[in-house]
Amino acid sequence: MEHAREGDRKGLILAVTTLGAFITPFMSSAVNIALPSIGREFRLTPTGLGWVATSFLLAAAVMLVPFGKLADILGRKKIFSWGIGLYALTSFGAAAAPSGSVLIALRAGQGLAGAMLFGTAMALVTSVFPPGERGKALGINTAATYAGLSLGPFGGGLLVQSFGWQSIFLFNGFLAALLLIIVLAALKGEWASERKERFDAAGAALFGLFLLGLMSGLSLLPTAAGAGLVLAGLAVFIAFVSWEEKVGFPVLDIGLFRHNTVFAFSNLAALINYSATFAVTYFLSLFLQEIKGMSAREAGFVLVAQPVIMAVFSPLAGRLSDRIEPRELASAGMGLSAAGLFLFVFLTDATPVAYIVGGLVLLGFGFALFSSPNTNAVMSSVEKGAYGVASATLGTMRLTGQMLSMGLAMLILSLSVGPARMTPGQFPAFLKGLRIAFAVFSVLCVLGVFASHARGRLNR
Repeated sequence: MEHAREGDRKGLILAVTTLGAFITPFMSSAVNIALPSIGREFRLTPTGLGWVATSFLLAAAVMLVPFGKLADILGRKKIFSWGIGLYALTSFGAAAAPSGSVLIALRAGQGLAGAMLFGTAMALVTSVFPPGERGKALGINTAATYAGLSLGPFGGGLLVQSFGWQSIFLFNGFLAALLLIIVLAALKGEWASERKERFDAAGAALFGLFLLGLMSGLSLLPTAAGAGLVLAGLAVFIAFVSWEEKVGFPVLDIGLFRHNTVFAFSNLAALINYSATFAVTYFLSLFLQEIKGMSAREAGFVLVAQPVIMAVFSPLAGRLSDRIEPRELASAGMGLSAAGLFLFVFLTDATPVAYIVGGLVLLGFGFALFSSPNTNAVMSSVEKGAYGVASATLGTMRLTGQMLSMGLAMLILSLSVGPARMTPGQFPAFLKGLRIAFAVFSVLCVLGVFASHARGRLNR
């Protein structure tokens, strides 16, 4: 009877964290489809529209590690529940936003809520699933993320076309409200390991300032202001590391990186992988619609190939990582990602669509083979008391990598195309920048293979 009750609880935790893993990427990809409608209603510039998307990433990245630490101290279910509630409130608020600035602020609020979810979901799964079952459970969570990314463009487009852009936020608000009801009504118990610790508020502030300076600066490169912000962020990072080594209860245990090779190199591999792959959709969306003349819907059908492959193969890769050393699977996945990216170095206006789909399928399979085993390695390399921080650190690597990827994309295009709008006269310069970007991304993934393999074996 007790075994059956424990199995039910594990199933419920997997269900609620999987739904939580679905709604945020669904929102992100759906909002990209809604940006033109939002821009017309609020008369936002392209920069303003960029902040509708970026404010979420920035707020989430800044608060991920602090919320992960708070989850370890106060309870992972508690922080997860607060995150769901805040996500629902900010989603409903965004649907009623009277101006673009208010919408951007509410998107930042969604990012705070997302940090609470990202920083606790993997920790909750790791808390209840033993090592022999953990990879499969984490793979299901990862598949839900990619399912959200896959369905976002289609579902978002349908909602916007039928009911307006506000319906995307209403839909996500109702999903979050339903999830909160399920958690509060059915999920009993709490998971926390370090209740006697004090929260390192100064360390959390320094960490937030570091990411704020770095990520804001990357969005402004190659301007002098952007370079200054990046340098200021790096200076704050040095101060953060110095503080964390002295304080009694650090928000981020630097020793995890210095003395835990698996943890350190697994997180580095994740940072490299997301830095190399996140801007792929951005480049190919412009390529397909501007160079190939496709409609947004037609481009969406092509681009969906990558996340669909990810969603299908992530659970399998996670299950394999319970039996096969994660570094072998993740390193092979990084290598396949490099091969997929390298194929796009040769894109021209005459490249057939089948070639692009083939590259996306290879890239998607490589990412699926990398992501779930890498997550399993990170979460299995730390003690129970650090699950929240480990989950949040990995999430921060993901979000920082995404921002670095877009920062590299903007830097390369600003050097190749300049500030001009995209016109047929700019197509050759855009193609040149695209090829350079994919060459850089493929080299990054090759370096990532070495970082992934250098983590060593996971002692289980």
